[in-house]
Amino acid sequence: MRCPRCLAPDTRVLDSRPTEEGMAIRRRRECQACGERFTTYEKVEVTPLLVIKKDGRREAFDRDKVLRGMLTACEKRPVELERLQAIAAEIERELQSRYDKEVESRVIGEMVMERLRRLDQVAYVRFASVYRQFKDLETFRRELDRLLAGDEPAPDPRSAGEAPSDPAGDHQAPAPASGGGAGPVQAGDGHPAAGIVRGTSPVDPC
Repeated sequence: MRCPRCLAPDTRVLDSRPTEEGMAIRRRRECQACGERFTTYEKVEVTPLLVIKKDGRREAFDRDKVLRGMLTACEKRPVELERLQAIAAEIERELQSRYDKEVESRVIGEMVMERLRRLDQVAYVRFASVYRQFKDLETFRRELDRLLAGDEPAPDPRSAGEAPSDPAGDHQAPAPASGGGAGPVQAGDGHPAAGIVRGTSPVDPC
């Protein structure tokens, strides 16, 4: 492999170790000519999985989009980037094992929601409020009550054939509030709504 600095063809491997739960090999290399050290990754080439959007469009699955969606939901939350990266990789592996060619975007959204629900309640509510397209405060409150009671989330109406209008994309983070405000939802410190901040930028993780 050529050195990225001087383009010399001779490099040697200093260290190799598995990463991404054994799905990739990380190698540290050193250029024999200039001494530059760099990292490479070896991964299995998999057949691209197509995501079926709500409007019928198809696009290649992108793990980075899943990660960006979770990062938006976890903004200012005590969640490590490495944990979200591991979740995104886990979702990708599960999709590759369960689906041969295509998967509906709602399946990916539900997988993200389930993992955020176990990881961080505030991040879960942020993501769910947009993914489920809560239309009023009462719907939002019912989901919070289920979360506090430890019940399973309400089924997504889209899985029953209802397709709510969403011209901006499948799963977005909350749109900016007017005036640039970042006011949290009023709730007690122990409530999962405490610290939910408006004003995160839209993103489509699937």
